[in-house]
Formats: sequence, structure tokens, C-alpha cells
Amino acid sequence: MISIFPLRDTIVAIAPNDHHSSKQDCSMPRLLLSLVAIYIAMMSNQVVIAHPGHSHSDATDSKTHEAPTNSRTWTSVSGKIREQGSFVMARDGIVQIRRADDSLVTFPIALLVSDDQQWVEERMADIRGAARSIRPGVLQLAQGGKVPSGGSAKQTPMPDAAKAFEAFVKRKAITTRWDDRFLYVESDGMPDHSMMVGITAWQQQVPIPQKYVGENAWRIPLHPVPAKNPQSTKGHFLRGAIALASNGVPIFNPLNNRGDDAFLFGELDEFGGHCGRADDYHYHIAPVHLAETVGKGLPIAYALDGYPIYGYEEPDGSPVKDLDSFNGHHDANGNYHYHATKKYPYLNGGFHGEVVERDGQVDPQPRAEPLRPALPPLRDAKITAFKEIRPGSYLLTYDIRGKQGTVEYTLEKDGSAQFTYTDTSGQSTSESFQRRERRGGPGGGPGRQPPPPRPGESPPGGPGNKPAPKGVPSRPVSSREPTTNPIDNVPQFGVTSESIDSKGFISVDCTCDGAGHSPAVEWKDAPPGTKSFALSLWHTAPDQEKSYWLVYNIPANVTKLEKNSKSTGKLGVNDRRRSEYDPMCSKGPGVKQYHITVFALSAELTLPPDKVSRATLLEAVKEITLAKRTLDFRYERK
Repeated sequence: MISIFPLRDTIVAIAPNDHHSSKQDCSMPRLLLSLVAIYIAMMSNQVVIAHPGHSHSDATDSKTHEAPTNSRTWTSVSGKIREQGSFVMARDGIVQIRRADDSLVTFPIALLVSDDQQWVEERMADIRGAARSIRPGVLQLAQGGKVPSGGSAKQTPMPDAAKAFEAFVKRKAITTRWDDRFLYVESDGMPDHSMMVGITAWQQQVPIPQKYVGENAWRIPLHPVPAKNPQSTKGHFLRGAIALASNGVPIFNPLNNRGDDAFLFGELDEFGGHCGRADDYHYHIAPVHLAETVGKGLPIAYALDGYPIYGYEEPDGSPVKDLDSFNGHHDANGNYHYHATKKYPYLNGGFHGEVVERDGQVDPQPRAEPLRPALPPLRDAKITAFKEIRPGSYLLTYDIRGKQGTVEYTLEKDGSAQFTYTDTSGQSTSESFQRRERRGGPGGGPGRQPPPPRPGESPPGGPGNKPAPKGVPSRPVSSREPTTNPIDNVPQFGVTSESIDSKGFISVDCTCDGAGHSPAVEWKDAPPGTKSFALSLWHTAPDQEKSYWLVYNIPANVTKLEKNSKSTGKLGVNDRRRSEYDPMCSKGPGVKQYHITVFALSAELTLPPDKVSRATLLEAVKEITLAKRTLDFRYERK
């Protein structure tokens, strides 16, 4: 008996394999065999499948211990992967084979050696050629005829992985879909529990819904492949997600992007989550609180290699024993899974299955979309409350040494947002943001490209957004005679600093490692007609531009700001929304480069101090800049 299942976008060819066929198969009328092949083949030509079903006779012969005649050895370009198995299907750059133990394994065709790639191409060509050679009259009969007796039309059944997400599908918090290779999970990344409360190391992020939908949905492999060389998450995958919780919230490495334990550093809320630089909420430890919702015996999450993550107990409720270094082990049936633990690594401490690491994260994966520039940490702040005060409007409350500050924001239907920041002194500032178009395609993860240069300035690579020649610094560092690149033919003038040593490093007194004083800056040879000066101290991080110090309306007869100057000119707001100097306090490893730009202006600015950010300053001076100079310096956190 042969059952026919309509396979959308599929070509199925019944491969001749007479020495494995039963007598009943051999006696089947040729016309019926043709109809079966045609009926399935007519759907599409995107997928090639060698066998529509599977007989255990394809496995290694139990007597001779030899591989079946249609089996071959599949080898990756690197040589690290070698699998013995028979060809099953090829689709969208993926080939699936069946091992002798009846398990399926999937490979990207591009990762296979050229001989294997050519074999797949030839096999696909043969099967498609056979499909095209079928007579039109027989094809018409198959299209209009009935499914042979015993056949039935079936949809792809729900994969086991989807069951872990079903409770939240029923709540309409997420949606799921699947094909033969992946489970796709769509969500906005916003959980239904309280967020942010309890964080004591806060980078001024707030939860904003994300568009993890369509091609930007999360995907879980349905047929995970054990890795030949399993990868640890310690020192790797420090960006982006490593797993997906059953409520559609991504889970990042327990180590933050600096390699520190995010939980021990006070960066996480009461549920083990916080927001990233794109205001994207995610967990850093296993969300064990979800176990009650998903149901007994079901995973609370899936790692991005396709293996499930369970809570503190086995699916049957028994104690967990003998975990490997990745917090995983095999069950009695030989199936691998991970577990949550109360100590590092908290969840999967690595990937038992095959994944690709690119730019420090699992690739591909969805991309978070930033709505506003990322902000620096707010020292000594503890988040005490977060709530939705009305649909689409939120209020976050924090405390600094007994004084309260708030961030209130409203997300509009057109994608824009209105933010009001009230600091602990009671001073409020408001800003509006429009969601920027996502750069690049989906699957890049939460990491983002550096912002374009601000008006009137070139990036560190030099003017015109062109990189500096290899081996030549774009702006040589010197404490007495710095060199910068002229921008848009604006004249240069001299800028120096006694706070920068002969090696180009800023004095420790001007950083958070010391007294936190603003640096001394001096200039000379300003052009005639100068009516005022403005100064900006800034730094270009990998995903944003940070502003530490803004001074404007410095009188035209002033040629120097003394160290820790506070009375000359007017102060704009830094990235902490404060009208003051913010000393550098880099937490990442290595030497960082910073810049002090001094503008000679043909007029004074008429902007109110609480509205002057770096962006508004650059826009305001664009038409009145007579000359400018940028002094570079370096700083490494001790």
C-alpha cells in the first residue's frame, strides 16, 4: 500500500531499489507507480527527495555490516565532519541524509567538499529530468484522479519542540510555525511579568517591543546535529542570544559582553533579565519561573542549536545528575538536553549541537531594532519600579542615594516615541525618537553598525568616510602639536591639552579612576570674526556615539579652559542628561580613543542649556563654524 501526502514545493522521486523491494511492490502496476511519482512530483521543483518513505532495510546490513548501496561518506570542507548516510533530500542550499541508525542529519551544501556538492547537483538534475519526461496525458490523469485507496492528505504534524511554546501561543503572546527543518517563533520580546525591578547596574535602557516576526523570527533547528567540536560560551558568543525562552524572550550568554557574570554584577532584574543597547529585553539566566506555565515535563527554553533546556529537575520530576560542562546530558533514550542550574553557567554553558559563530554571536539570528541612541551606565542607580501606566506608556522609577528619578515614555502607533527624563534633582528633559530603518537583513543579531558621521564631522577613518591608509593613524596623537583632518575645507587652528601626556593618554584625574575633573584645553590662532567657542568631548563606540562634555558660548577672548573648569561658558547635557562633565569610565577591555573638538564660531548660540545635546550642538554650529580642530587622546581602564 502506498500513501500519498501532498508536499507543497516538493519533488519526490521514487528511487529504483529493486533488491530492497517486496514482492508486492514488484507486482504493482506500472501505471500506479507512475501516478504516485507524478502526483507528488507535480507540486514544485524546489526540493529533491530520494525516497518518499523509508524502509529499515536502508540501514547497515545486520549480517554483512556493510553500508547500503546508496550510502556514501559526506565530508565538510574543513574535514571536521564526516558522516556516512544515504541521500534523502535537498532544498534551499541544504542536504539531508539518513544515517545507518535511521536518524536524519542536515548539512548546508556549501560546507561540503566539491565532490559531494557535485553529487547533489547531479542527483537533483536526474530527478528533475525524470519529472519533466513524464507524459502530459498521464500528468493530467494524476491531477484529476483520486488518491489511491489507503492514502490521505495530511498536514505536517506539530513538532515536539513546538509543544514547549504552546502555552504562550494559547495566550496569544507568541505565534509559531514550522517546516521540515525549523520551528519559527514570532514575538515582540516582551514578557508578561514585571521587568527591570532590582537592577543595580543600569545602563539607562528600558523595555521596548521588538519585531521578531516574518523573516526576523527566531528559528529552532528541528533536527539538531551533534557538533564534532562542541563550543563553550565562556569567552564566545558574548553578543546576541544563545537560547529562546518558551515565552518568546531571547536568552543571552550569562556572561555579558565584557565577559563578566551579569547576575553577580547586579545587571539583572528579579526574573534574570534586563534590556540591551537596543532597549531589547532578554534573560541572562534560565527562566525557571516559566516551568509552571509551560506544564510538567516540557522544556522552559530551547538552545539555538536545537536542544531543549529543562528546569532544575528531569522531565519526570527526578533529580538531575551527571551534567557535563555545558549543563547537559543524555537521557535514558540517548536524547541530549540541557538543564538550569542555580550557579554558573545557569543554562547551556555551550553548544552540544552545531552552530555558527560570527562576530561573537550565533549566526543567523533575529536583529533587534534600536529606537534611540544607547546611553551609558547611571552610577549608583537602583531600579525600584516599572509599570505600564496606560496602553503603550511606561514609567520606570530609579533611586540614587535616597532620591528618585524617572523615565516616562510613550510608544506611538507610527513607530515614534516620546521620552521624558526626570533626574534626581527634579530637572526634566524631553526627547522624541523615530524608529530608524534596520540596517542589513535579518539574522544579524542585536549587534549594530556604527552610526554615520554627524553633520560637519568625519568618522575616525578620515574625511569623506574613507578609511585612513593602512598603517597610518587618521589623527596622530600628540599632547602639544596634534594633527587633525580638515572637514569641508574648514580652517584649522591650534588645540592642546596639558591633561594629555606625551604618549597621548588622558590624566587619571580626568577619569572615574581619579577625581573626575574635566581636562585642561587650550587653543590659539582662531580666525578673525570669531564671536564664541564651543567644545565637545566624545567617543565613537562600536554601536553608538557617546558624549561626555559640552561647553558652548565660551567668550571670544577666552583661549583656555582650566582643569576642572565650571564657570566659563554654558554647559550642554551629556549622555546622562546632566549639564556637567562626565568622566570616562570604560568597562570594556583595551585602550579606547576619545576626542575633544573645539569650534570657532561666527556667533553665539541661542539654545537653552537643557536642550543642548551633542546632536543639537553639531546641527546648530553647522552654518557658523569658522574653524575647528579635534584633539585625540587615549584611555584604558585600570
